[in-house]
Amino acid sequence: MDEAKHEGQELLGKAKEKLGDLTDNHSLQAEGLADQAKAKVNQAGDDVRDALRGRDQDEEDEARSAR
Repeated sequence: MDEAKHEGQELLGKAKEKLGDLTDNHSLQAEGLADQAKAKVNQAGDDVRDALRGRDQDEEDEARSAR
């Protein structure tokens, strides 16, 4: 769910940036770039969270197999 939300936010940012390019609206361009950057940061955070969850799961599996 989060992944789709962040990708949507990134696409919206790209659309804002392109619309700003077409209309020569520097504020809209900047807003689009900011939206894209925020989406990428959120995606990276999700990747870290998922990696940590995977590591925790691996540790639990090792503890079970040691019993």
